[in-house]
Amino acid sequence: MGLSIACLFLCGLTLAEIFDKLRLPRLLGMILAGILIGPGVLGWLHPSLLGISPDLRQIALIIILTRAGLSLKAADLKKVGRPAALLCFVPACFEIGGFLLLGPPLLHISLLDAAIVGATLAAVSPAVIVPRMLKLMDSGYGANKSIPQMILAGASVDDVFVIVVFGSVTSLAQTGNFSALSFLNIPVSIISGLGVGLLCGVVLLILFRFVRLPDTIRMILMLCAGLLLAALETFLKPWVAMSAMLGVMAMGFLVFQRAPAIAKPLSQKFSTLWVFGEIVLFVLVGANVDLHYAISAGFAPVLLILAALVFRSVGVLLSLIATPLTLKERLFCVIAYLPKATVQAAIGGVPLAMGLPCGQLVLTVAVLGILITAPIGAIGIDLTYRKFLSPANAENAAGA
Repeated sequence: MGLSIACLFLCGLTLAEIFDKLRLPRLLGMILAGILIGPGVLGWLHPSLLGISPDLRQIALIIILTRAGLSLKAADLKKVGRPAALLCFVPACFEIGGFLLLGPPLLHISLLDAAIVGATLAAVSPAVIVPRMLKLMDSGYGANKSIPQMILAGASVDDVFVIVVFGSVTSLAQTGNFSALSFLNIPVSIISGLGVGLLCGVVLLILFRFVRLPDTIRMILMLCAGLLLAALETFLKPWVAMSAMLGVMAMGFLVFQRAPAIAKPLSQKFSTLWVFGEIVLFVLVGANVDLHYAISAGFAPVLLILAALVFRSVGVLLSLIATPLTLKERLFCVIAYLPKATVQAAIGGVPLAMGLPCGQLVLTVAVLGILITAPIGAIGIDLTYRKFLSPANAENAAGA
């Protein structure tokens, strides 16, 4: 497996650098590298590496979400409270509605199958959004109105909401029973995730303040805490819903609020660690893409995905009503909410594994969703943030 790991990093890094030179997002090169060396094309990755791919992708997500938590300010989150809350579920509901409306006539499927396809595609990709919003926060773009923080907060809960909806509709398709009580898992998952994450943050702060530790050891302890949160989510799943992703961000958030002097070097450490995590995440996402499914799907699923993005965009714009954002800033938020990758790679094959008749179609649409929306969202964010967002204090300077 050592040769496969070396191949993963070398190919991912090489194509990322090539795409960077072409002024295209690096993650596109990494996804392409994964497709090329994955089982669908060259088959250079060992099956044992692919077998632990979900775990490796999870570690990479924990790295970038911890980094995000270590950069969030309470004042910024208060400033964007209502629109951030609406972004948690309104765009996803609109996108699922688009699939329900257009899926049956375009793909000749039932409403329930359309709901499963929509729930699979409706989650935004934290792996695409989080590092880009962190970059904006570091450079100051959109800082005057806390736009990156708003998108970060909304996107983190968006995934929780969509995954609960996905579980409900797939359960209905498999058993014929639908429980409205399952939607109670959404607030339970959010509250429990935040509570456990904040508790972890308190424990880490006590340890960091009373035991002198190098920053590298502190980083390792925070990473281990994130992994424990992910394991706890899996363990509690039969009894209590919990969002480990929110917990990881809450943990970093508390450390930053209570001990910014400790958080700053930790944030830098996690930024360095993300160099490795990013390659692992996106190359393995690409390795899970099966081009045969995508090629055989035809144009109808592509049209459906693009049309559903229009519905999603309307949902984003409605979430931003009565905010001080300009038209360009609202359009940037629309673009930032387009990419899909990690959640679709994780759940796209679940209906097929469950034996549902729509399983193959869901997997196909999930693959196409990654290939279409991840580039559109990533390139869109990278090309527009300087034009659509104001740098820090630019508005104040202009007013003066």
